[in-house]
Amino acid sequence: MKSNYLVCYDITNQKRWRHVFKMLKGIGTHMQYSVFFCKLTWQELTELKERLNGIINDKKDDIRIYPLPSTIKCVVLGKGDRVPEGVDIFL
Repeated sequence: MKSNYLVCYDITNQKRWRHVFKMLKGIGTHMQYSVFFCKLTWQELTELKERLNGIINDKKDDIRIYPLPSTIKCVVLGKGDRVPEGVDIFL
């Protein structure tokens, strides 16, 4: 069963940032500059964490993976044109 996750990152090195960005672009929906929405099984989440850990410098970079509820509602202000399937917008 897939669950929802928000993956956010601050990567200090452009090469590592690009590697993380390209990997996540193939997995989830790019929401903002360094934020992705992903639907993952437990196994996929475990594999993603291992892959990310192999890329980053743990002394300089920061990646956060937040589990989200299965029913998601969000407020979008400004240029929020990327809304993943299954996420409802409310005012």
